[in-house]
Amino acid sequence: MIKLYLTMLHITLRQLKVFESVARLLNFTRAAEELHLTQPAVSIQIKQLEAIVALPLFEQMGKRIYLTEAGQELFNYSRSISQQLADMELALEELKGVQRGKLNIAVVSTANYFVPGLLARFTQRYPDITISLHVSNRENVLRQLADNLTDLAIMGQPPGGIDISSETFLENPLVIIAPPDHPLCGERQIPEKRLEQEIFLVREPGSGTRSAMERFFAQAKIRIHKGMEADTTEAIKQGIQAGMGLGIMSIHTIRLELETGRLKILDVQGFPIIRDWYVVHRKNKRLSSISIAFKQFLLQEAAILVTGNMIDTAPRRNH
Repeated sequence: MIKLYLTMLHITLRQLKVFESVARLLNFTRAAEELHLTQPAVSIQIKQLEAIVALPLFEQMGKRIYLTEAGQELFNYSRSISQQLADMELALEELKGVQRGKLNIAVVSTANYFVPGLLARFTQRYPDITISLHVSNRENVLRQLADNLTDLAIMGQPPGGIDISSETFLENPLVIIAPPDHPLCGERQIPEKRLEQEIFLVREPGSGTRSAMERFFAQAKIRIHKGMEADTTEAIKQGIQAGMGLGIMSIHTIRLELETGRLKILDVQGFPIIRDWYVVHRKNKRLSSISIAFKQFLLQEAAILVTGNMIDTAPRRNH
C-alpha cells in the first residue's frame, strides 16, 4: 500500500477538493463544471498535487482516465478528510443554533421555479443563515446525494438504490401546454388518442417529467411523435411558444407564461398527471439544525405558500 509521507502537510485543502472531484468523476471537464473552474485551472491543481506527492495520480487509457494506486490511496484519505471537515463544520453550526448556520440544498431544475420563493420566506425567519443552492438535472442531483455532497435535495421522484429518506411536501401536476394559437386550445375534453397527431417537445432521458410522460402514454397505449429533445425546461417552453409542438411539464414552471398568455393548458382527458415533490436526504445523514428547520418548513407550509400563488387553470385529478 502506498504511504503518503510528510509531504501531505504541504497539500492545500483546495488541492484536495479539486483532486477529490476529478477522482470521483474521472473527468476533468465535469469536475471543472462542478467546481465552477476552468479545465486548465483544474489541470494545474492536479499537476501541482502530483509534484508534491512525487507520484502520478491519474493515468490515461484512450479517452478515459483512471486512478493510479497512489491516486486511489489519496482519494481514500481525501474523502475521509472531507467528511471530518464536514463534521467539524456541522458541530460548529450546532453551537450557533438554528438562528445561524449554512443550508446546503440541491434541487432539480424544474423545482427551481418555486424553491427560491420558499427560500426567501425561510430566510425572512432566519436572516443570519447562508444558503448554498445547487440547481441541476436529476442525474447530477442524484450524484450529489450519493456522494454526500448536499444536506437536502428536492426532486419529483425519489431515487432507488441508495439509502434515503423521502417525504412529499407539495403536489406536482403535469399538464399539456400549447401556444395560444394552437387549434386545440378552444376544445374541451380532448381525447388522449388525438395527441398522436401532434408533435411533442420532450426533456432528456432520465428526467422525472419525461419518465412520468412515457409511463402515462405507455399505459394509455398512445404513440407520440417527438420533435425535439432538450435538457432544460426553458428550451422546451421557448420551442412551444415558437410553434414547434406541444409539451408536458409541471404547472409550477409556467406561471408567468400563463399570466401573460404566452402558453395555454390544453383540456385533455386524463390530465393533469398528479405527481409529488419530495424533500430527500441520506438516511444516515446528520442534519444540522437549520436543515431540520427547513425540512419542517417544507412539510408544514410549502403547499400553502406555493399553491396560494398559483393560477387555478388546471383541473385536479388523481392517478
